Amino acid sequence: TTKKSKAAFTAARQSSTRTNCRNRPIDLVFIIDSSRSVRPAEFEKAKEFLVDMVDSLAIGSDATRVGLVNYASTVQIEFLLNTYSDKSHVKQALARVEPLASGTMTGMAIKTAMDKAFTMEAGARAGSASIAKVAIIVTDGRPQDKVEEVSASARAAGIEIYAVGVDRADVASLRLMASQPYDDHVFYVETYGVIEKLTSKFRETLCLEPCAQGHNCQHICVNSGDSYNCKCRPGYILNLDKKTCSRKSLYHKLNKQGMVKACSDPCARGNDCQHICINSDDSYTCKCRVGYVLNADQKTCSRSDPCAHGHDCQHTCVNSDDSYICKCRVGYVLNPDKKTCSRENLDPYTSDVSWFCFRVCFVELCSDTCPQGHDCQHICFSTGDSYMCKCKMGYILNPDQKTCSRLDFCAKGHDCQHICVHSDDSYLCECHVGYVLNADQKTCSSSDACAQGHDCQHICVNSGNSYICKCRVGYVLNVDQKTCSRKKDFANSIWHVVRTGVTET
Repeated sequence: TTKKSKAAFTAARQSSTRTNCRNRPIDLVFIIDSSRSVRPAEFEKAKEFLVDMVDSLAIGSDATRVGLVNYASTVQIEFLLNTYSDKSHVKQALARVEPLASGTMTGMAIKTAMDKAFTMEAGARAGSASIAKVAIIVTDGRPQDKVEEVSASARAAGIEIYAVGVDRADVASLRLMASQPYDDHVFYVETYGVIEKLTSKFRETLCLEPCAQGHNCQHICVNSGDSYNCKCRPGYILNLDKKTCSRKSLYHKLNKQGMVKACSDPCARGNDCQHICINSDDSYTCKCRVGYVLNADQKTCSRSDPCAHGHDCQHTCVNSDDSYICKCRVGYVLNPDKKTCSRENLDPYTSDVSWFCFRVCFVELCSDTCPQGHDCQHICFSTGDSYMCKCKMGYILNPDQKTCSRLDFCAKGHDCQHICVHSDDSYLCECHVGYVLNADQKTCSSSDACAQGHDCQHICVNSGNSYICKCRVGYVLNVDQKTCSRKKDFANSIWHVVRTGVTET
């Protein structure tokens, strides 16, 4: 990038007028992919997105602090949370960032951010529970290293992770990195040319909208840039003061039977349905488009999860728009019913190997070369006047076409939330310390040690994957760390031990 293009980039950003939002103070670290797959023009678009993000936030030492981690096959910290304390310097620093080169070591970048960018020495306000730690990852490729465990460690350390995928990005990897719920933390755009569309999404997440700061609407407050507008509930209209509401008068007409009929189009008068508004007398109801379900607020919609609603797949259910398809685990094939699975057939007489001896047995005697000596580690198949090697179930043939190595089923893809563990010709899911495996044998929930049984006399408090005991007000914990005594009785008990050396029972 030339100095001229940098100057034009900075001028374009400074000339654009954007509205600051009043966001909660956060420690924000951008983790940006600058590998060779990101072309120079695309990298400039990615930087414009970061500048737009910074432009929309209140930046300062007592407000939001910003850091940047740049990565490819190596990781480089461009600036830390305490490097710049004002918006203009942060934007200038973003404009100076250069791409690194080849490779996509996303896991290494996340670990570097966790270990070096989110520290008190780097400017993170670790002592304040009210200041969130947020990481926004922008990548266009599949990670070339492991991201699941390091991302879990970062989230366990209190870092909220947003994953932004562009073009060739692997959505499954984005979900392994991001915090939950995924609908709020995983984003994908087709090209860097439209990545700026995500600025408004992050603004909704990070900004304290005007309505949340206080309003004087009688019914409904609707955010509008730096200000807000008032709306009324169905069946009411907004008064001239633009704040209060009055029940609306319905105009009338005669229907075909000559009866008076009240006419109203509540949807046209304003509604807060995310997808579809349907008139219902003098009010309305909300519905969702195909492939979505109505949320509990009866207004907004979420993408439906057909698999979660019940399926008849023997092995794995995969969502597909508003329906689902069935897939089989490694080593199995899908039966014609598209639901059940059968183990792959490795019988040489029914497999697709084209040179087996049985093809020529009708015209000449078969030559079984395997008994004459071979160097296959597992299985030898005669092929005319030679032979070929194959492996037992759960193994793959090495490049030497002779020896076999155990299949890495976890690396081929799995749906474990935490840890995937090999198990013969399949895999099992396990959870990190402090979590327990749910009934679906895939996802994990934080363990509740107290709920599993305790011997505290008064109060049990969960602590990691164990618990500690506490006492009610007016009591103190005895030396057994389980039972409680009134404060006065406790003092007498201590004096008795000091005076006699005998513990009362």
